[in-house]
Amino acid sequence: QVQLEESGGGLVQAGGSLRLSCAASERTFSGHNMGWFRQSPGSEREFVAAVHWTGGSTYYADSVKGRFTISRDNTKRIVYLQMNSLKPGDTAGYCCNAVQYWHGNAWGPIRDSWGEGTQVTVSS
Repeated sequence: QVQLEESGGGLVQAGGSLRLSCAASERTFSGHNMGWFRQSPGSEREFVAAVHWTGGSTYYADSVKGRFTISRDNTKRIVYLQMNSLKPGDTAGYCCNAVQYWHGNAWGPIRDSWGEGTQVTVSS
């Protein structure tokens, strides 16, 4: 069973910053690449960022590159998403999961089981 608990969301003005955290079970976290996704009402879930299980490599959607930073603490089984220079378009529910690069063209969850996520709202 996937166990994920996201936190750190909130309301922030455009240009501000937030740091999201995702605590995962050992089965979900250890040895797996981890990623963040977001979904706004009426839209499909979209990939935001991923980090290699070693923490040595990171990957980002073009829309957040240069503004967001993903990292992980393997001793605490937590993955972080530091979000800077936030824009109203970043408003969404954010969630994390263990991920892999499917079919050579997209990051996606290993299991389609999710935590509750954390809401980020950016005001203009």
